[in-house]
Amino acid sequence: MKRRDILKIASLSLPAWGISQSLFGKVLPAPRKSAKGPVVISTWNHGLMANDEAWKVLEKKGNALDAAEKGVMIVENDPENQTVGIGGFPDRDGIVTLDACVMSKDGCGAVAFLQDIKNPVAVARKVMEETPHVMIVGEGAKQFALAQGFKPENLLTEKTAKDYKEWLKTSEYKPVINIENHDTIGLLAMDHNGDISGACTTSGAAWKMHGRVGDSPIIGAGLFVDNEIGGACATGLGETVIRSAGSAMVVELMRHGYEPAEACKEVLKRIVKNEKDIANIQVGFLALRKDGTYGAYSIHKGFTYAVKTLELSKLLDSPAVNS
Repeated sequence: MKRRDILKIASLSLPAWGISQSLFGKVLPAPRKSAKGPVVISTWNHGLMANDEAWKVLEKKGNALDAAEKGVMIVENDPENQTVGIGGFPDRDGIVTLDACVMSKDGCGAVAFLQDIKNPVAVARKVMEETPHVMIVGEGAKQFALAQGFKPENLLTEKTAKDYKEWLKTSEYKPVINIENHDTIGLLAMDHNGDISGACTTSGAAWKMHGRVGDSPIIGAGLFVDNEIGGACATGLGETVIRSAGSAMVVELMRHGYEPAEACKEVLKRIVKNEKDIANIQVGFLALRKDGTYGAYSIHKGFTYAVKTLELSKLLDSPAVNS
């Protein structure tokens, strides 16, 4: 028997969503977390309120993109949350700058380095639907938002301004990312039709250099959706996620047979291998597959994610590579 015939027979014997042999090698199947009907998963503790808001859309048989947008917007609108939207930590010049993106079966849109507009995710959707572009940044993004009817407002709240003044005493930049200190909400939603959409929004790393942009608005890094396969989103140190093309790689691994959690884990293993100061770097991924199976993984313990389905609404602790 010729070698190619042996390989053909072997490939046909592999289950579609179990052990796979592909360009990415082999992986043992992970325990499945599956849901029938609509599913929403999102990052961190504030994912609970985001999921509840997204569910208001899905329970009325609304679409996944509307659910994803509305879900993260409630976090953007919370001035007590200092990692997203209004009240987000400023850069080292004391200016709040926001990044966001959306992606669905119909396309994607993003804004970066946006100032004075508290709902960058809504502006990102407008970029997708009203322009031939994918990303608009800086002053151009603000001008576009104003032209679309968004109202400017001061994003630096009294609480955050006080924290900024305290930071100025040392002016130390240490991008620690954990359950108490993070800078993103990423959300993936699957609607009654089985369509998947995602949204990611952030105020970026606290005390960053003016003009810095992380992974959150970058398609393929902070968020990626392939409606034939599933979606993934990221949280953590943006530079690390960008260097790994993290979310796109998670989805591609699912395409080649990896379970969602195992796909997240595999990309994180590569990050651990390639990054130098891994003890001080946290990254977490969420993944949602077309059949309703979902999963998460992070480098270190401490990454939480929220899940809402017809059967449950719960905050979960992600498994970690370095546990």
